[in-house]
Amino acid sequence: LATMGDLKIVERPQPYTIGPLDERRLRANIKVSSTETGHIFGTIVFDNSSTAQKTYVNLNDIQLDIMDYIRPAECKSEEFRSMWAEFEWENKVAINTNITDLQEFLQHIISNTNMTCLSSPLGDSTSTVDGSNFLAANLYARSVFSEDALVNVSVEKKEDSDGKLSGYIRIRSKTQGIALSLGDRITSIQRASTTVEQA
Repeated sequence: LATMGDLKIVERPQPYTIGPLDERRLRANIKVSSTETGHIFGTIVFDNSSTAQKTYVNLNDIQLDIMDYIRPAECKSEEFRSMWAEFEWENKVAINTNITDLQEFLQHIISNTNMTCLSSPLGDSTSTVDGSNFLAANLYARSVFSEDALVNVSVEKKEDSDGKLSGYIRIRSKTQGIALSLGDRITSIQRASTTVEQA
């Protein structure tokens, strides 16, 4: 077994000698130490007694989804601003979607990232009001490892015939892994939305 990401194999499976048509079930403990997307790879290597050659069988990899570790959480605006200034890792994702409604887009991001919106429609964080072409919102979540994830959504509805949305989603965290993995998640759900609407 091998891993990619912040994963560590605690105990490697021991080698076994098995006969023809025999089977063996193995278990391995893997420690997950931070919130990021990870992969587990496996290969079966066996010696053929008749030919004295090694044979390799590659197993399908297992992908760990960041959303398994992210939980909605609350924090005060002052705490959010303080962490935003403190955290050094930032990932900036360009908005690329066929959703044309500002509130619908925001709800789509919230529901697909397990985050809490800290901005009320008429709150201090200048979220959108009816008839506005601009929306800004702060989102927050905490991982099962007590890591904070901060997201700022700044999106504008273009005043042209298409009425498409443009802008950026900025993600900040104390660790690089959560910033990159959450950015990948947001990028993928935008594409998924685009695919569905074009179908």
